[in-house]
Amino acid sequence: MGELAIKVEDISKMYKLYEKPKDRFKEALGLTRKKRYYEHYALNHVSFDVKKGETVGIIGTNGSGKSTILKIITGVLNPSGGSLIVDGRISALLELGAGFNMEYTGIENIYLNGTMMGFSREEISGRLDSILQFADIGDFVNQPVKTYSSGMFVRLAFAVAINIEPEILIVDEALSVGDVFFQVKCYHKFEEFKKMGKTILFVSHDLSSISKYCDRVILLNKGEKLAEGKPKEIVDMYKQVLVQQEEERDVPDSKGVKEYKEGAWKEKMEINPDFIDYGEKAAEIIDFAIVDDRGEITSNIKKDTDFVIKFKVQFHRDIEEPIFAFTIKDLQGTEVTGTNTMYENISSGRVKEGEIRTVEFKQRMNLQGRNYLLALGCVGFSENKFSVYHRLYDLCNINVISDKNTVGFYDMESKVKIS
Repeated sequence: MGELAIKVEDISKMYKLYEKPKDRFKEALGLTRKKRYYEHYALNHVSFDVKKGETVGIIGTNGSGKSTILKIITGVLNPSGGSLIVDGRISALLELGAGFNMEYTGIENIYLNGTMMGFSREEISGRLDSILQFADIGDFVNQPVKTYSSGMFVRLAFAVAINIEPEILIVDEALSVGDVFFQVKCYHKFEEFKKMGKTILFVSHDLSSISKYCDRVILLNKGEKLAEGKPKEIVDMYKQVLVQQEEERDVPDSKGVKEYKEGAWKEKMEINPDFIDYGEKAAEIIDFAIVDDRGEITSNIKKDTDFVIKFKVQFHRDIEEPIFAFTIKDLQGTEVTGTNTMYENISSGRVKEGEIRTVEFKQRMNLQGRNYLLALGCVGFSENKFSVYHRLYDLCNINVISDKNTVGFYDMESKVKIS
C-alpha cells in the first residue's frame, strides 16, 4: 500500500428489510421464490483513501453510514461489495467496553481486552501503569466491573483502547465520554497521537473538533459519499445538508467573487470571495454592514465598545414571522456567539411580498482580540416546517482589536482585589 494506511474501494453494505417476520422465516426455509424484502443500502459504492500519518474526519447526519464504514474497516461487519485494505495495527474507540466481562475485575478486563487486541501478557503488563494512570479509578480497578458507575466503566474502557500504541486510531464519538476533566485528558491524548504521526480516522458531530484536528473531511449522506476536502469547506456543506438544502454549492465567477445585488452598505465591506450563499430565496439578504461606535462601516471593532450588525432583507412572497439571525464563528468554524429575533422575543409580524425589512443587532464587543467570521440569515416556519429563506455563511471578517486578552473566547470582565 506504500503511503496509504486505509484504502476503501467501492464499498457497499446492503441489508434486507422485511415487512413481516414470517417473510424472513419463509425465505430462510426456502418456502417462497417471491422476493419478500426490499434492499436498504447503509453504504452505497463508497470509496476513499487515508494516508499514513493523516487525520481524516467523517461527518454526516444520523443514518448516513458513518458508523457502518468504521465497523467494516475494523472488521466488525463484512461489506456486501467492494474491497478494503488496511495497513497497520488498529485500535478502535467504537463501542467502549464491548469486550468487557462484567464479572471480571478491572485488572482482569485489561488483560482480557489486551489479549483480544493481539498483545501478549508481558506486553500488557508493560502498559498497565499507563492504563491505570489514565483511567484514574483508584482501587476500583480490583473490583468487579459490574460494581462500577457508568463513568468509571467508560474511563477504564477508554484507557485500555487508547494506551496500546496503535498505528491507526479509529474514533467514533468517544472523545465526548466521561466528565469534562476526563474529556480534556482524552483530547490531550488525541493531540499526542496526532503529533506522533499516527493515522487517525475520526467520526464526530462536534464540528469544531473536526475543523480543529482533521487534515481532510469526508461527507456521507444516506450511505453515499457526497464530497471530501478541506475541513472548512466540507463542514459548511454539511450544514446545508442539515437544513435539507439540495441545491449545489454556488460557484464563484472567474474572478472568484459571486454575483451579489448592488447595495450601499456592503460596498464598504470586504466580502469573503468564498462565502456560502444558499436558501430557497423566499426572502433575500440584499445588503449588510458592521457599524462601530462612531457610526462608521468597518470590519475592525475595538474590544469593550458598542457595535451594530445590520442587514436588509427583501421578501419575494408573503411570510409570517420571519426570523432574522447572525452568528459569529472563529476561523476554525466554531460558533462562538450569535442570536436571532426569536431568542430575543422580538416579533417581526407578517411581511408582504415586495417589502424590505432592515434589522439591527446592537451589542457590546467583549470577544477576545482576534479575527472572526460573520454569518447572516433569515429563516422561519412555513406550514409547521422549518425553512431557510436565505443564509450567508462566512460572509465577512470581524477583526476585534484589543490590548488585553484573557483566556478563551470572551472576557468575563473580572474585577480583581488583592488584600
